[in-house]
Amino acid sequence: MQSASSPVIVFDNVRKTYAARRASPEVGALDGVSLSVGAGEIVGVIGRSGAGKSTLIRLVNGLERPTTGSVTVDGTEISALDERGLRAARRSIGMIFQHFNLLSSRTAFGNVALPLEIAGRPSSEIKDRVGMLLELVGLADKRDRYPAELSGGEKQRVGIARALATAPKVLLSDEATSALDPETTAQILALLKRINRELGLTILLITHEMAVVKTIADQVIVLEAGRIIEQGATFDIFAHPSHPTTRSFVGSVTGSALPEDLRGRLRAEPVAGGQAVLKIVWTGEQSGDRVLGQLARALSIDVSLLHGQIDTIAGRPFGTLTIAIPGDAATLRAALDALARQDLRTEVLGHVA
Repeated sequence: MQSASSPVIVFDNVRKTYAARRASPEVGALDGVSLSVGAGEIVGVIGRSGAGKSTLIRLVNGLERPTTGSVTVDGTEISALDERGLRAARRSIGMIFQHFNLLSSRTAFGNVALPLEIAGRPSSEIKDRVGMLLELVGLADKRDRYPAELSGGEKQRVGIARALATAPKVLLSDEATSALDPETTAQILALLKRINRELGLTILLITHEMAVVKTIADQVIVLEAGRIIEQGATFDIFAHPSHPTTRSFVGSVTGSALPEDLRGRLRAEPVAGGQAVLKIVWTGEQSGDRVLGQLARALSIDVSLLHGQIDTIAGRPFGTLTIAIPGDAATLRAALDALARQDLRTEVLGHVA
């Protein structure tokens, strides 16, 4: 991924394998991954279990080292550092976790203060810094509460404040919202977006939820079996996914995934007297209702709306419509031509009786 801003995280042809037990072959986690994350960007890395997401994030903070290739963060080649160098480099890399990883014996204040204490900062500086961070994440009134007294969302806010304690340039999020309910997830994502905007922080999000990517990410990287199969601006990936795995992820949140009963009736070849099923993707100022009305009038045909959804991706309107029209070859060709003239992306999903 090439970024317009100066890169803060760079993977150069990174391969990571793990030794297997006994006579089994080695296990590949990442295979030739190259990417670049620009300063101030929020980049979502998405993939199914086993795709290599966790390995990727552990390479950024030096918890793993690449088998081949290099990983550079803020101009420092992380993969070449010794343990002392890694400890210093990690001060510019914050990390938030799925299960919070808070110390139960410390208050919210104490948990946020811990990285500063380890770094040897004076107590007066720690007090001011922690107070400011708890204010930033909306927990100034919870500073003396212990993790057992906090909700899941409040625990994650403490985790975010702790990750920001040493003023990092990069914030890593490893499935940070997957243990939270939808309402709390939305609040945490809004907080991360505000932190990104106010502090200019670069955020790398690891997730298996496309809804998280849709809500917050500027760029998307899709991983499968240790390889990048698709990457680009969030809106472009949602509007024009090219890989089947990406289309599956996108369809789960945009309404472009077909209802089960319709999918079961689809046939690849035309059905005598049947209908063609089309998926239309529209963006910007176009209106789904207007699209269907224009198509029906232009071709003097009945257009049935089977499924549809309107959403906002990266601040821009985005809609999908699944429609049925007469399935004869002439009508189908005329419909595709008419939709193409309106700059609409259209896909023939199949045919039904």
